[in-house]
Amino acid sequence: MTAPASSTRFATSDDGTRIAYQVNGTGAPLVLVDGGLAYRTQGLSPGLRKVLQDRFSVYSYDRRGRGESDPGATPHSVEREVEDLFAVIGVTGSPANVFAHSAGAALALEAARRGAPVPRLVCYEAPFILDSSHPADDPKFSRHLQQLIDDGRPGEAVTSFFRLMEVPAPIRLLVRVLPLWKKLTAVAHTLPYEFALVGPFRQQAPLPHGYYDSVTAQTLMVSGDKSYQYMRNAQPLIAQALPHGRHESLPGQTHDVKPKAIAPLIAAHLFATS
Repeated sequence: MTAPASSTRFATSDDGTRIAYQVNGTGAPLVLVDGGLAYRTQGLSPGLRKVLQDRFSVYSYDRRGRGESDPGATPHSVEREVEDLFAVIGVTGSPANVFAHSAGAALALEAARRGAPVPRLVCYEAPFILDSSHPADDPKFSRHLQQLIDDGRPGEAVTSFFRLMEVPAPIRLLVRVLPLWKKLTAVAHTLPYEFALVGPFRQQAPLPHGYYDSVTAQTLMVSGDKSYQYMRNAQPLIAQALPHGRHESLPGQTHDVKPKAIAPLIAAHLFATS
């Protein structure tokens, strides 16, 4: 029997920032880590909770500066976001398995590299550029985003991010007239956070030698076979760099993976016996 949706709860990160989370379902704990501009009520998490809560206790949280989480008691850094994820894993009774999407995958991998108690990890398309199949990001792009935020132009920051991620122009125009636009611009200030995580890995360069050697989690890197070529190329390279990594390609899926498509892979990996 599936447990009802919980009300918002709070974990406290090491710097005192309150991180909002909720728990849905029953079973072994599974923490969801969202990517850019996403949080508990928008993005991939709502759909994943629905399809996974009959098998897991699903912990979904708002990364700092989003939803009901505090903006941060100290200045943002990758280290602070890693500590936030540690705090959420801690309230599960830890250890806990993790599913992470896009830039959230970069965060989950970094937390695992720093010793997070994660036995099994599923990552969908960490947005790394590790070969010559796509131009490297402009090193000034993150500063450009921050300037737009500082100038009070969150909509332009979201549009710039969408252009970089090659969101088609018709979709960029359509989303501006949808209710979703208000939710996106409300968290636009967190976009520079994403590039603090992924920027070093979007430069057409291989992963630093031995970078993920300390990761103990059994890790499944997943790509969609209809997704960007550079992301399809990057996931097996990340898997090869992990001591216990492997890669699978998901038929028919783009970067915006469908919950019902990814859920069977998540369950199979987390319930595996070896």
